Amino acid sequence: MENSKSKIIKEIAQELDCGNDCYYNSKTDEIIAIPSFTIISDDEAFMEYFGRDLGKVEKNKSDLIKIEVLENFESFKIMEHFVYQISDKQFQAELENILEQKKPFQNFKNRIDNSDYRQNWFDFKQIELEKIVETQLNRGIASAQQCV
Repeated sequence: MENSKSKIIKEIAQELDCGNDCYYNSKTDEIIAIPSFTIISDDEAFMEYFGRDLGKVEKNKSDLIKIEVLENFESFKIMEHFVYQISDKQFQAELENILEQKKPFQNFKNRIDNSDYRQNWFDFKQIELEKIVETQLNRGIASAQQCV
């Protein structure tokens, strides 16, 4: 069971990282991933691609736990935590400076992508997202059990 749970957590974390809100059905272990509504530009095409999933969400609303894409401040906190644990003090200072400037997300990504820390960042971010997902799933499951 734990292996199944960690697989679900990992999958949801990956979907969130791609900009998808997730709906998890704890009764069936089904995950429905739909792009966050904040990034939708063409409603007709969106409905064409995701109408079936949206219908499933509407139909099974009471069985689903919704886990939304992180807010900017939450993503920023993950970047800050990553920077604090870097052992290369010069690179750490460079990233701290980037986080204090305009366009911190874009500039952080550009600098990380061109560094030896690229994979470390991806691994760190995945672990942090998984912690967030696990916490939200546990809360959602506990709250669903209280309603029964």
